[in-house]
Amino acid sequence: MVTIDETKVAHSALDDAQGLGLGVFLCGLGMHVLTHVGLITGQTAGIAVILSYLTGWSFGAVFFVINLPFYALAYQRLGLQFTLKSLASVTLLSVITTLLPLGFTIQTLHPALGAVIFGTTVGIGLLAMFRHNGSLGGLGVVALLIQDRYGFKAGYVQLTSDAVIFGVAALLFPISVVGWSLLGAVVLNLIITFNHRRDRYIAT
Repeated sequence: MVTIDETKVAHSALDDAQGLGLGVFLCGLGMHVLTHVGLITGQTAGIAVILSYLTGWSFGAVFFVINLPFYALAYQRLGLQFTLKSLASVTLLSVITTLLPLGFTIQTLHPALGAVIFGTTVGIGLLAMFRHNGSLGGLGVVALLIQDRYGFKAGYVQLTSDAVIFGVAALLFPISVVGWSLLGAVVLNLIITFNHRRDRYIAT
């Protein structure tokens, strides 16, 4: 019988760098697929995607700018280290999503498959980031603040914000776009739900 030592071992700076880098790259890959097939997503990234579709501006640039106001909130609620990691991750994602189309073009991809690829890659990417105390900033920080001040659970806040984003999208885009986008959101959230458990992951 194999005995497992469950003593928690802190991540080194190198551990964090590779974990966050891998997570951001996978998220960038997923966003590249998502925008190629013209779908949307929730949270801050969803707002940035919709604005990029409507204005023609780069998703990376819009995403970076939208996240700027959230850093002060992140610092107040989650501390300097988390804020710096989030800033670095958002900046890297903005760069990756800008550069990927220059070296990675997709000729044919059905929206359903694109949605599944998006949900899978971003779900795994976010898991890697969570396990290294990182995030892509945005509305998740606001959700935590609302939970602290008013007792309304952060998960419900994020669910409400996503419902609003998809509701607005339904007014702006064909219903098929919203439908396939919901598939991607379901895949992403199922991956997070089944795999993001700190009691199963012994490093911090």
